[in-house]
Amino acid sequence: MDIRLDAISHSYGDTEVLRDISLDIPDGKIVCLVGPSGCGKSTLLRLIGGLERASKGRVIQLGAPPEGCLNPLTYVFQDFALLPWRSVRGNISLVLEDHGIKGARADAIISDVLARTKLSDFSKALPRQLSGGMKQRVAIARALAVKPAVMLLDEPLSALDSQTRELLMDDLVALWARQPFTATYVTHNLQEAVRLGHRIVVLSRRPGQIRKIVEIDMPLAERQHRNPELEKTQRYLWDLMREEARAADEELLDV
Repeated sequence: MDIRLDAISHSYGDTEVLRDISLDIPDGKIVCLVGPSGCGKSTLLRLIGGLERASKGRVIQLGAPPEGCLNPLTYVFQDFALLPWRSVRGNISLVLEDHGIKGARADAIISDVLARTKLSDFSKALPRQLSGGMKQRVAIARALAVKPAVMLLDEPLSALDSQTRELLMDDLVALWARQPFTATYVTHNLQEAVRLGHRIVVLSRRPGQIRKIVEIDMPLAERQHRNPELEKTQRYLWDLMREEARAADEELLDV
């Protein structure tokens, strides 16, 4: 299933946050949204996910969700959003219970996503017993359990240290290589964007507009840390963002 944004604009009262955003999110691709603080990245993600309705324009779903899809659009947040009294398995089963799925069918789905996220040996652990990286794996496993058409990831690695972030990026690449998924991925981190994004959308400062769309053709599995081509793309992205980031900081100071 593809997502198309058709001339999206959005305001909160008199404050214009997004202006005239038109964008395609193709099936089986990861589209990263980057830009200075306050440019509307997370707002745009909420509009895509249907948590808010755009002031102008449309979010269009093209095509049918994959077979077995329980939830076409599913979020992964930076704060994990796990229930502390439920085990790893229990946190994943919660989303299946919402759809009335229990017993052998639920067990099969949970076992599959635990294996895919390397959590099979931790199924009985409580969140307090897990590292930050493992908690985020649980959140990703929970999202995969409903077989979403599109995953919406809002700064999912921002709360993690650099080493754990690298490992989680490897995990996401391995997940995509095993079974390609469609995702919109919000991040401040350009290294994450060039490591994970097939398409990178650079937003301007508020009101956020599309400054540039950068396509990366290199297969995800070939994108290694400190790859010269990726570093060149990262520098190019930062050059695009530098003036926007400086202007945004000045505007925030003036508020």
